Amino acid sequence: MATQTVAIIGPQTSTTAHVISHIANELQVPLLSFTATDPTLSSLQFPFFIRTAFSDIYEMTAIADFVNYFGWREVIAVYGDDDHGRNGIGALGDKLAERRCKISFKAPMTPETTREEITDVLVQVALAESRVIVLHTSTAWGPKVLSVAKSLGMMENGYVWITTTFLSTWLDIGSPLSSDATDDMQGVITLRMYIPDSERKRWFFSRWKNLTTGKTANGSQGLSTYGIFAYDTVYALAHALDAFFKQGNQITFSRDPKLSQLRGDNMHLDAVKIFNEGKLLRKYIYEVNMTGVSGLFKYTSDGNLVNPAYEIINVIGTGTRRVGYWSNYTGLSIVPPEALYSKPPNRSSASQKLLPVLWPGETTHRPRGWVFPNNGRMLKIGVPKRVSYREFVSQVQGTDMFKGFCIDVFLSAVNLLPYAVPYKFVSYGDGDSNPSNTELVRLITAGVFDAAVGDITITTERTKMVDFTQPYIESGLVVVASVKKTDSNAWAFLTPFTPMMWTVTAVFFLLVGAVVWILEHRLNDDFRGPPKQQMVTILWFSFSTMFFAHRENTVSTLGRFVLLIWLFVVLIINSSYTASLTSILTVQQLSSPVKGIESLISSKEPIGYLQGSFTRTYLIEEIGIDESRLVPLKTPEETTEALKKGPQKGGVAAYVDERAYIELFLSSRCDYSIVGQEFTRNGWGFVSISLPMVLIFFSFFVF
Repeated sequence: MATQTVAIIGPQTSTTAHVISHIANELQVPLLSFTATDPTLSSLQFPFFIRTAFSDIYEMTAIADFVNYFGWREVIAVYGDDDHGRNGIGALGDKLAERRCKISFKAPMTPETTREEITDVLVQVALAESRVIVLHTSTAWGPKVLSVAKSLGMMENGYVWITTTFLSTWLDIGSPLSSDATDDMQGVITLRMYIPDSERKRWFFSRWKNLTTGKTANGSQGLSTYGIFAYDTVYALAHALDAFFKQGNQITFSRDPKLSQLRGDNMHLDAVKIFNEGKLLRKYIYEVNMTGVSGLFKYTSDGNLVNPAYEIINVIGTGTRRVGYWSNYTGLSIVPPEALYSKPPNRSSASQKLLPVLWPGETTHRPRGWVFPNNGRMLKIGVPKRVSYREFVSQVQGTDMFKGFCIDVFLSAVNLLPYAVPYKFVSYGDGDSNPSNTELVRLITAGVFDAAVGDITITTERTKMVDFTQPYIESGLVVVASVKKTDSNAWAFLTPFTPMMWTVTAVFFLLVGAVVWILEHRLNDDFRGPPKQQMVTILWFSFSTMFFAHRENTVSTLGRFVLLIWLFVVLIINSSYTASLTSILTVQQLSSPVKGIESLISSKEPIGYLQGSFTRTYLIEEIGIDESRLVPLKTPEETTEALKKGPQKGGVAAYVDERAYIELFLSSRCDYSIVGQEFTRNGWGFVSISLPMVLIFFSFFVF
C-alpha cells in the first residue's frame, strides 16, 4: 500500500475481503475479487469492492430451484461458521422461503474444526427429519465433511447431498482423481460456475496444459473456474487502465490526514496514500465490455456480472456428469444458457428440466427427502369423539384408532406430504354427547392439542383463533322438515292454476271476445244477428280459441291483429297448464308447512339442532332466533322422533343442520326433506396453529 497502489486483486476468502474492503474504501483503491462471493459484500456497503465472479446469491437461488424442482420442502444446512458461510446460508433461507421451502436445521462448524467435531455435528444432522443436506464450506475441509458422512452411513440410499462450488473446485483442481478420492462423495450434487464453450476457452486450456504438463501432482491441471475468472479479472483491469490513460488521465496520490497522525507506528500507516483518481478508475472498470475466457465480461447497473449461470454436476465414479444448467434468465434447463438468451425468458414449472441424477446409494429413484426423526416430538391431534354421524369420524371401540371419512381424507393427504409429520390421535369428548368443536379449537390455542382433525366447520369465530386448510368438503346450513304426500283427486285438473289465475284467464277470454266482436260486427256477417245470437257468438268465439277451434273468420286488420296476439297467449297458457297437470298426476307431491328459514324466523315453534354444532350459536347470534326455541338433539334417531312428534306433541317443527349431515340423514329417511335454500356457505377443514408448512401444503398441493 505504501508503494502507491492503484488497484488490488484478491483476496482468496470473503472474510479477508471484508477487512480489506474497509481499507480500499479509505484509500479509494478499487478491490477486484474473483473469490469473495459473500452476498453481503456489495458496492452499496463497500463502494470500491468489485466482484469479478458470480455472487453467492445466484448460487443459492440455483440450489433453491433445484430443491423445489424435486419437491422437497425442508433442507438441512451444514456450513462454516464465518462471514462467508453464515451470509450464504442466510441468502439460501430467503430463496427457499420464496418457494415455500425452508431450512429446518442449521449445523454451523468452525473453520478450524476437527474430525471429532464434524462427527458430533453430523450425528445431530442424522437424527433430524430432513435428508436433504446443503453443504456450504471451503475446499479446505469440505471433503473431510463428506468423508465423515460416509463413515457414518450418511451416503446411503435416502440421503441427498448438495454442495456449493467448493466441491467442483476441489474436483477440477485435482482432476483426474483416484477412486479413493471420490469414494466418499458418490451421488453428491455440486455446482460449478458456467463458462460457455468458445475458441478462446479452448485456446486457454491448451496453453495451460502445455505450461503445467509434468509440473503438477498426479498430472492434474490444477485449474478451476475461479482461475479462469482470475485471468479475466487481470484483463478487465488492463482494459480499464487502457481506457483511463487514453482519456489523458494521470495517476496522483495524496496523504490521508487520518493516517498521517499515526507516524511512528510499526505498520508505517503514515506512508499510505489515497489514490485521487480511484473513483474514475472504478467507473472505467464497471464500463468494461469484453469477451474473456469466461464469456461476456460486463457489469449490470447493480454491480454484478451479466448472465450468471451454473452447471449442475453429479459425482459419479472417478468423475462427474453434468445433469443440467441453471441461469438467472430461465432457471433449470438441459440446454446451455447461451442458447436461451435469444428467446423470451420462461420460468414456468413445465420448462424446468434436468437429466436423471444418480443419488447416493447408486439409485436413480428420487429420494423422498425425509424420515421420521429420532429426536422429533409426536404431534397431538385432537379428534372429536362423536355419538352421531359416526360415518364421518369415530373411534374404534377398545382402541386408540379412529376411522371415518374425515380420517381417510387426512391420512391420504399426509401420505402426499414430502416430509414426515409424526402424530398421534387423541380423542376429545366423553362419548355420551357430541363435543363442541369450538371448544376443541380453543384447546389448540391453549396448547393442549397441536392440531385437530374431524368434521370441523370453518367459521369466522374459529378462524380468529387458528389456521385452517382449504375446505375438503363443502357444507352449509339447511332446514329439514316433515313432508306429506299430496294425493290426486277428481278436482286435480284445477290445481295447476291458482283461483286468481283462473279468474284472470276467464276475464281475458271474455274481453278478447268482446273486442273482436266490436271490431268485426259491422264488417263480418258471422258476428251479426239478434242480440242473443251475438252474445252466444262472443262466448263461443272466446272459449273456442283455447283449442284453436274457432270457426268465425276475421276480416278487419285490427281484428286479425288482436286475434293473432291472443292465440300466442293461449299457446303459452295451454303449454304451462299441460306441463303442470302432467307433473301433478305423475310425480309424487310432497308438502310441508315449513317453507324454509324465513318461515321459521316468523313463527314461534321449536327448532332442533345437532348438539355440539355451531348451529346453535349461528341461529341465536346471526339469525336472531330466541334461545328458548332451540332444542338440542344428539342422534339421528332423536331427530327422527322429534320431527315425527311435531311441535304439538313436544317435538320440533324443523331441524337445522349442515348439509353433509343432512344428506346422510335423508339417505335412509323418506318422510323428511330439505325445505328452502341453503342459507350459509361453509366447509370443513383441518386446523392448526403450529404446523404452517403442513397447512400450506394441504391447501395448495393436496386439496
